[in-house]
Amino acid sequence: MSLAPFGFATAGALRFGRGVHAEALPFARAQARRVLVLRSPSVAAGEGLVQALRQSAEVLDLPARGEPDLPGVEAHVATARGFGPDLIIAMGGGAVIDHGKALAALIPAPHGAMRYLEVVGEGRPLDAPPLPLVAIPTTAGTGAEVTRNAVIQIPEDRRKVSLRDPRLYPALALVDPELCASRPKPVAIASGLDAITQVIEPFICARANPMTDALCRDAIPRGLRALRGVIETGAPDAWDDMALTSAFGGMALANAGLGALHGFAGVIGGRTGAAHGAICGALLLPVLQANAAAAAPDSPAHHRIAWVMEQIAREFGHVQDFGNWTRAHGLPSLRALGIPAEMHGSIARDAVQSSSYRANPVDLSENMLMQILSES
Repeated sequence: MSLAPFGFATAGALRFGRGVHAEALPFARAQARRVLVLRSPSVAAGEGLVQALRQSAEVLDLPARGEPDLPGVEAHVATARGFGPDLIIAMGGGAVIDHGKALAALIPAPHGAMRYLEVVGEGRPLDAPPLPLVAIPTTAGTGAEVTRNAVIQIPEDRRKVSLRDPRLYPALALVDPELCASRPKPVAIASGLDAITQVIEPFICARANPMTDALCRDAIPRGLRALRGVIETGAPDAWDDMALTSAFGGMALANAGLGALHGFAGVIGGRTGAAHGAICGALLLPVLQANAAAAAPDSPAHHRIAWVMEQIAREFGHVQDFGNWTRAHGLPSLRALGIPAEMHGSIARDAVQSSSYRANPVDLSENMLMQILSES
């Protein structure tokens, strides 16, 4: 059987390894006279980067705290336009990198954000090329350094939606496991589960292709093994594998898609502000099991889900033991994240409207979606 046409795109360049975050400095010096640095204040390496940049360039140093919301992004856009950056460096977790991508898109844009935002806006392509961006992740989870969308919270709609464009891939992604290894345990398990979810969903989704399959087949067992190592021992090689899994997941989801789990996650995150990775971790097994039950026995989706379940069982002894392990290490339930049963119906209806849900391998009924929420 001939292969269906497919494409693959990612960051302009990717560098992986301990210490590679230092390469941001020579890259910026060669590219720009005015640099906007958006960074998490908790990342110590950020201060050294800003001070070094100031020796050869004008620098606008902006803090980024928490999930980016539209009012905060628009305020930073207004500040940055007066500065006129040639380059943006975003250093922090996935939320910081998404914030940086949103600035890269909107600073040169001739229209407001609602023209470009999905679901709540017009969802149009950018009218002007985005600014070049250097993405330096400090958590091993989202893979935002190699994706072409920026997730933004819309407070009045209580939704998280994407600003998406093929030109939003960072010019340079610097994936340095050293920056991830100091994260506290609750952050590590949530971001690690996010990374694992983002190699599982592209593998089982309706848009998988041979290149994303190659990434995911490596990263699923690697990520499961790494998550256990990161949480139980903190070994450096486990952090390396977790950071690599995260990057593979970003590439896979950007080129294949996600599914029902991320359809839920955007809605729940917008309503509660709960950590995205914690939401993903709570939903992972119930969504896998619902998709397995709905998939035809001889379908590719059924075989792929079964293979994923085998990898989970191989690492943790049994699929349900994985769920027990995550809860034993502090992963909260959906109810603990602020989702009571009376919200399940509206969450299920909104999740089906998300762009992520469209790639789910099977069509799940509203009752099945509500059952997933009740089991999470």
